[in-house]
Amino acid sequence: MRRKTLQLETLSQVSTTITSTRYLEEMLHLIVTITARTMGSAICSIMLADEARGELHIAATQSLSEAYRNKPALKIGESVSGRVVKERRAIAVPDVTADPSYVYPDLARHEGLCSLLSVPMLCQERAIGVINSYTSAPHVFLPDEIGLLEAIANQAAVAIENTRLVETTAQMREALELRKVVERAKGILMRERRLTEEEAFRVLQRQSMNNRRPMRQVAEAVIGTARPRV
Repeated sequence: MRRKTLQLETLSQVSTTITSTRYLEEMLHLIVTITARTMGSAICSIMLADEARGELHIAATQSLSEAYRNKPALKIGESVSGRVVKERRAIAVPDVTADPSYVYPDLARHEGLCSLLSVPMLCQERAIGVINSYTSAPHVFLPDEIGLLEAIANQAAVAIENTRLVETTAQMREALELRKVVERAKGILMRERRLTEEEAFRVLQRQSMNNRRPMRQVAEAVIGTARPRV
């Protein structure tokens, strides 16, 4: 009963973290910290998939170990975490230092790591990464532990995708605003200097490069100094 209550509290804490934290990096760090405390993890980490490169890289961990934090990226399909993403299923390993598929046994020995539970972060049936929970002593992960980590992973996956969508939308909005400002500045240059559209754009581009200023600042300066129409 106590374990069930703790699991529900953990999911509630993760949910609160997701809804109250704006920044992805901070959110992921809070999730691994909460998860490590609940699971009793020696190290808990979130690895995100870079689909373009076919790699997994560490995005967050509560570990202070520089050696672990700087662990090289894994190829998807490689080692335990890479297989979890490829196969979209949880994998438990009794002892990573003795598992032939685990790529970094020396690092695991150095960090005093033993058992590993790695679960996929699924969003619309797509694995966008994994959550890893390591123990410092041999441990058999129970079904409710696996279920809890899977629930956390799926909550995190949806939050990550939503955050990425918001960031993409903001970038698109910013790009649209930039285009509007540049178009207005081009119009002013075309009118005042009798330039073609292409020539006006080149003027803006050249000023941006020569002055090492963003195109938007250059365009806004042109707008700000434009002669009023008669």
